[in-house]
Amino acid sequence: MRTIHVIGIGAGDPEQLTLQAVRALRDTDVFFILDKGEVKSDLTGLRRDMLDAHVPEGTYRIVEARDPDRDRSAGGAAYSPAVGDWRSARAGIYARLIAEELGEDETGAFLVWGDPALYDSTLAILEEVLASGTVAFAYDVIPGISSVSSLAARHRTGLNRVARPVQITTGRRLAEGFPDGVDDVVVMLDAHQRFRQYADEDLDIYWGAYLGTPDEILVSGPIGEAAPRIERLRAEARERKGWIMDTYLLRRNPRER
Repeated sequence: MRTIHVIGIGAGDPEQLTLQAVRALRDTDVFFILDKGEVKSDLTGLRRDMLDAHVPEGTYRIVEARDPDRDRSAGGAAYSPAVGDWRSARAGIYARLIAEELGEDETGAFLVWGDPALYDSTLAILEEVLASGTVAFAYDVIPGISSVSSLAARHRTGLNRVARPVQITTGRRLAEGFPDGVDDVVVMLDAHQRFRQYADEDLDIYWGAYLGTPDEILVSGPIGEAAPRIERLRAEARERKGWIMDTYLLRRNPRER
C-alpha cells in the first residue's frame, strides 16, 4: 500500500519544524511539490532548504508539477464553484503523481505551509482522489506551526483575552462586517486589505508578512495609525517579490460592558 505524509512545515522558518515533522521527512521517498510559477519560485526554494537542512542527501527524490490556475476574479455565488473547480484540477494532478511517481511500497509527502488543518485544501483534495478510486493509498497528517501561531509569537501577544473568544476568518468574510460577540479576530487570505474599512474604529492591529522567512515584516499599533504604513509596506513588498502572504489580528480595545 502506498503511504502519504501530509506534513505541516510551519510559516517558513526551518527551525519551526516539529520533531514529528522531521521524522516524517526522513521517512519519505518522494516529495511532491506543486510549482506556482517563476514569481513564487522562492516558495519552492524554501521547501528545498528545509529538506537540505533535515534530510540526508540522496535518500529521497522530488517530483514537481505545475499548480493549476485558479479563477481569482470569481466572487459572490461563483466563488465556491470556482474553488471547487480548482480543487478538482489539483485532485487530478495529485492522482497522477501518486499513481505514476510513487511505488506501491513507497512513501510520498506533500509539504503544507503552516498547519494542514487551517485554511489549506490538501486533505480535502486527497479525500477527493480516494473517492474517485483512481489510486489507493493510506495517509497521515503531521500538524505544523501555523502562521497564526507565528504571528502571535512574533508580536509577543496572545490570541484571546480572559474569558473571551477569538475568531479566525478571511478577508472576504471581514468585508461583510466585524463578527458579532468577538473582540479578537484573526484574518487570513486578505488580498484586498479589508482592515482599511475599520480605520476609524477603536481597534489595534498586529500584522505580519512572510512570517518565519528572511523577508518577514511586522507592524502593530492603533489601526488608524498603522493601516497607512501597512498599505505602503505591503505594496513595496509585493512589487519587490511579486507575491505576498500576510496575516493579522484585529483587537477591539476594552470598553465597559
